[in-house]
Amino acid sequence: MSRFVEELGDALPPGAVVTDPDVLETYRYDRTEWVTPGTPVAAAFPTTTEQVATAVRIAAAHRVPIVPRGAGSSLCGGSSAIDGCLVLCLERMDRVLEVDAVDQQAVLEPGVLNADVSVATADVGLWYPPDPASKTYCSIGGNVATNAGGLCCVKYGVTRDHVLGLQVVMADGTVIETGRRTIKGVAGLDLTQLLIGSEGTLGIVTKVRVRLTPLPDGASTMVAVFPTLGAAGVAVADLVASGLQLSLLELVDRTTTVAVDDWRNMGLDRDAAAMLLAQSDSPEPLRATEVARAAEICEKAGATYAAATDDPIESEMLLEARRLAIPALERLGDTLLDDVAVPRSRIPHLVARTEQIAAHRDVTIGTFGHAGDGNMHPTIVLPRGDEDAAVRGRAAFDDILVAALDLGGTITGEHGIGVVKQPFLEREVGSGNLAVQRSIKRALDPHDLLNPGKWL
Repeated sequence: MSRFVEELGDALPPGAVVTDPDVLETYRYDRTEWVTPGTPVAAAFPTTTEQVATAVRIAAAHRVPIVPRGAGSSLCGGSSAIDGCLVLCLERMDRVLEVDAVDQQAVLEPGVLNADVSVATADVGLWYPPDPASKTYCSIGGNVATNAGGLCCVKYGVTRDHVLGLQVVMADGTVIETGRRTIKGVAGLDLTQLLIGSEGTLGIVTKVRVRLTPLPDGASTMVAVFPTLGAAGVAVADLVASGLQLSLLELVDRTTTVAVDDWRNMGLDRDAAAMLLAQSDSPEPLRATEVARAAEICEKAGATYAAATDDPIESEMLLEARRLAIPALERLGDTLLDDVAVPRSRIPHLVARTEQIAAHRDVTIGTFGHAGDGNMHPTIVLPRGDEDAAVRGRAAFDDILVAALDLGGTITGEHGIGVVKQPFLEREVGSGNLAVQRSIKRALDPHDLLNPGKWL
């Protein structure tokens, strides 16, 4: 290992390779609280694709595993270190390289934060729609690695719907380009789509070409509160069936609402069992009609209050309450954050099953998520240091995965498999499918050096 570190340090610029244990301690972890990471031998901080390729080639020659990471915001252990690895951190590759207003595209380095893309493109009237609640601190490279979604995905889709091409360093240090500048194109296999969502196990993304979208000219927001989670679930199913072109449809339960309000004192309804947020960014007068219709549907489903606003400050406050869900719950104790998706018609069933699981396992679960596309984030909150509660919490986490599969859903909508959901992958995709995936991994990374132990 000392020879490896010495060779790496000689090949990369001064300060690009770190072995200080105090610094490495920071880069061992991602945001997954209940994963114990390994200890890396070094961390490298490249600033160019060539430096990434050099680091990969040297690691491959010494058979040193590589754990790539960006902002470290993974919630499934996807960027947690393993013993003896090189942490390849791309946070210094944070430039917006190109904004093309005519073709409505941008080229980004992987360390660019999600929210900064739309800031960089706003002057030309464009934005990048995938907007995770963590958009102010998650990076584009990580978004590509997990095929991240966000609050607006009900209308605009997820990361893979907005990526036109990638630059990727493969396991042997070879640099390839995938995709194209054109909107259409079917020359060869679609390696771009293969790499999106592969969690850094097939290649390391060093540039991303994204599709941009014209900025909406405004938005109207509806909030509705419900006496039961079940009634909110029924409203979600009815809204989906209505055909309204909502740009956002989010659900937040009482546990989460109270946690946010305790933290930020936002004047939220602390007595309601659930809150639904819906938004339309259609041109006027259609958007006013859509949110008014959404309010009617919620009232019919049992909402005790439903109202709409086109005031941007009020709308942003409501959306901020949703974005604060995870950090607000994290303040209450240790958290196990699930990420499951079901057909939208089965949201009421998933919500009911989650309540039953919380009662059966005697744990607190805060439920929130992207109700508009069936992707929910039941979050188990545990007293810190209580091992008995931790055992019950992990059992509840697994119960939620089983419930999602029973309802025809998936064990992960946007956070990935990482290390926490591997036991359930074969159950979802089947042994034959999993064998094909493993053969692809072996073909592209025969020595299993790229993020080993994650996904497969």
